[in-house]
Amino acid sequence: MGEKVRVGLIYGGKSGEHEVSLQTALAVMKAFDFNKYEIKPFYISKSGQWHAGELLLEAPKEVAQLRFDAGEGKQEEDALVPVFKGLTAAASKSEHADAEIDVVFPLLHGTYGEDGTIQGLLEMANLPYVGAGVLASAVGMDKVLMKKVFAQEGLPQCIFRYFNRTQWKKDPNFFIMEVEVSLGYPCFIKPANLGSSVGISKAKNREELIEAIEYAFRFDRKVIVEEFVEAREIEVSVLGNDEPRASVPGEVISSSEFYDYKAKYMDGKSVMQIPAEIPDETAQAVRDMALRAFMAIDGSGLSRVDFFMRKSDGQLLINEVNTMPGFTPFSMYPLMWKETGVSYRELLDALIDLALARHADKQQIDYSGGSL
Repeated sequence: MGEKVRVGLIYGGKSGEHEVSLQTALAVMKAFDFNKYEIKPFYISKSGQWHAGELLLEAPKEVAQLRFDAGEGKQEEDALVPVFKGLTAAASKSEHADAEIDVVFPLLHGTYGEDGTIQGLLEMANLPYVGAGVLASAVGMDKVLMKKVFAQEGLPQCIFRYFNRTQWKKDPNFFIMEVEVSLGYPCFIKPANLGSSVGISKAKNREELIEAIEYAFRFDRKVIVEEFVEAREIEVSVLGNDEPRASVPGEVISSSEFYDYKAKYMDGKSVMQIPAEIPDETAQAVRDMALRAFMAIDGSGLSRVDFFMRKSDGQLLINEVNTMPGFTPFSMYPLMWKETGVSYRELLDALIDLALARHADKQQIDYSGGSL
């Protein structure tokens, strides 16, 4: 590793959250201290093609500069060369002196970026990377598996049901009955593996339920249906590896009937209250539950943990863990840390340090199978 840390930023991706990823990448590039870091951009197109850009000496000014086609970046077949140089370094047990990048920052949201797939690639290349590992990413992305882990941890949550496309086509009436008996109306229908509120609908009757399920199946092969809870939406940011810490909680006050994609990214009318106006003991309970959830999925680096606080009795129900939350300076995750006393640039430094520390710790693992 040279005097400057060379960071490989991977963004875009074959995901419904492609555009969100570009916005995050631009914000991160603008915030990095170029006296400490060098940035190597990797753009993944919507079709899944990789493009490597030139080493950045300063931050781009607009999102359009982040989209490389075959004429601007390297050809797709060359784009992965800097990543897989890590394989050579690992095989020779070197200190990555010849590697083109020192640490990877995958700024990918949703499918193929937040679900353990890119993390598996980086593990195979033996490269340090920011954020959750393969297991935590996969569990954190799959809402059904995540909720099963929460249940095992004893964390309270809303009632839910789930099924895949094959099951639904075989016997839709059974699942309609199960939802109506167990959850009732209204209820929320979501793709099991997606974020940024893409594909989410609220159904108030059977006709809307069927329509919402068919819509959710556009985005994933598995659908989850959750009971409606009249609640406030409380969130908290987590930072760390084996000894994580939690920020002050924040509250999302949606401009829509629920916090959907439009309310998050388009109309600009949703309000983020930081810190959340909740009792001190509730705030502490949120932080404690967030850390339990983070540790339960074996999280590392960063996560944003979302809760419902029931309006009728103030009970906290965990909703989900986001292992790669929105990360622009105006996103909830960095804003909650800002209110806690950690600036956006300090967050970037901390995440790079955590990635390097986690990678160094994993190098102590003996993969020889126990032979002497």
